[in-house]
Parts: sequence; structure tokens; C-alpha cells
Amino acid sequence: MTIAKPPIMEPHQEAAILAGALPYLRRYAGDTIVVKYGGHAMGDPELAQTFGRDIALLKLVGINPVVVHGGGPQINSMLKRLDIKSTFVDGLRVTDANMVDVIEMVLAGSVNKEVAELISQAGALAVGISGKDGKLITARKLQRTVRDNDSQIERVLDLGFVGEPVKVDPRVIYALSGSGLIPVIAPVGLGEDGATYNINADTAAGAIAGAVHATRLLMLTDVPGVLDANGKLIPELTAEQARQAIADGVITGGMIPKVETCIQAVQAGARAAVIINGRIPHACLLELFTASGSGTLIRAD
Repeated sequence: MTIAKPPIMEPHQEAAILAGALPYLRRYAGDTIVVKYGGHAMGDPELAQTFGRDIALLKLVGINPVVVHGGGPQINSMLKRLDIKSTFVDGLRVTDANMVDVIEMVLAGSVNKEVAELISQAGALAVGISGKDGKLITARKLQRTVRDNDSQIERVLDLGFVGEPVKVDPRVIYALSGSGLIPVIAPVGLGEDGATYNINADTAAGAIAGAVHATRLLMLTDVPGVLDANGKLIPELTAEQARQAIADGVITGGMIPKVETCIQAVQAGARAAVIINGRIPHACLLELFTASGSGTLIRAD
């Protein structure tokens, strides 16, 4: 993807843009914004640098950003290097004990520190942690069932060390944010059984946003947002409208779990969740600091 360079502006144009952002800066001052970062934006060096600068800017103007990141391509690359073959059941990766160690190494190690460094290089201080630090995320084994089309008998899928959050203790987030730091969180949790669980980054971000009562959960994706039956962007939905759109088949495929995560986040305490296109430079700033926003906002009923 080629990113067009912004046009050169006159000083008065730059000043007008800053003045226009003032009402939004006041609106979000002191608030917590949870950002799920991944997909195309993470793989594009220019977009990654832009993302780091934007997150740093949020902190520097008095907003408290919290970043939760994915790392699927990096995990796949490392598993390939180590000649560890992945097994998928109904599109879900089965994660055994050896694989979860590799996943934790990649997510909480290299990827986590790279994302934190992007932000720190832009002038703010970011600290990389995982959901295991400070007992941030207590997880349990993900239970998933499938129904056989012929017999209509349900069976339980054993996905190994794939987990889901059951409790989020946000004290470590509050401690870091209150000290002027930006938490950058790898989606790995600790089970009550002492096991490490790999958690979907969207799911982790939604659970964290609910627990900290975030003003916004920003879900960076590779699409503009939720589209209607005619392919046009839906700017806003209530949780009930979003459920109905799923039931009616308007929301389909991979967008369903993202919307369900947004619904769960607002029901758990987040003020609103927004699905936005992370391939657009400054997507977070466009959503927060412009009247029209840049994606689909989902709020509680």
C-alpha cells in the first residue's frame, strides 16, 4: 500500500486544524481510550510509525491510551522457522504446550517491545506488558462447540491452550497510566490452573475496555467498518441494532466476532466501541478529533 504524502499547508491552515481539534481535546481530556492494534497497519512500516506518533500524541494532549496488540503473522513466521506445524479445526488454531510457549515468546517478547518502541520513539513513554503481568487477565480454556450438519450432534472442540478472559484486574493499567506511561498489552493470560493461554487480541481488548470503563474502544481492522446490505458504511449502531444486523445476515463472516466483541465491551462498561479502518493514516485521530469520525460506532442500548 502506498501512502500519499500530505500536502504542504500554509501556517494559517495548520493553525486552523489545531484550533478545530480543541473541542475534541477538551472532550477526551483525562479519558481512557483502548486501541486494538493489528492487521495491515501493523505490517506496514509507514503506517506503524504513524500509529506510534498518533498514540504518543494522545498521551501528550492529556488522554490515556491503552494499546492491545495482535501478532498473527509474526507467530506464523516463527512457527515456520521452528518447523512447528499448525493444526486448525473449523478455522481455529489448535495450540499445544510447545506452541503456546512460542506464541508467548513472540507476542509478549518481540512484538510487544516493537510496538512499545514505536510509541516511545515518537516522544511518549510506553511500557510493554502481557495479560499475565499484575494478574491483569485471568483466563480460562476457550470452550467451543460445533454441530454436525448430518446428525445435528454437537461436539466440543479441544483447542488446547486457547483461552478467553474471565476477569480483568486493571490496577496495573491504572498504575502505569497514572505515572505518565502508556500500557502496551500482549493478549496472553494466566489461568487459575497456572497455565498460560493465548487470547484473541480483539477479545482481550474488549474485556480490558469494559474493565477500565473506556470512553472508546477503537478496533483497527482492514475494512472501513460495518457495511449495510448495499455496501455502504453504517456510521452508528446500538447494541440491539447490531445484534439484529447479525441475525438478519447484514453482518457476516469475520465481522461478526468483531461486532460481538464491541457489544460485550459496551455492556461491560465501555462508553462506546468503534470499528475503523487501520489502513488509513491517522485513523485514530480522525475518529476522535473530527465531527464525522471514521468508522462504525457501537454504543449501549
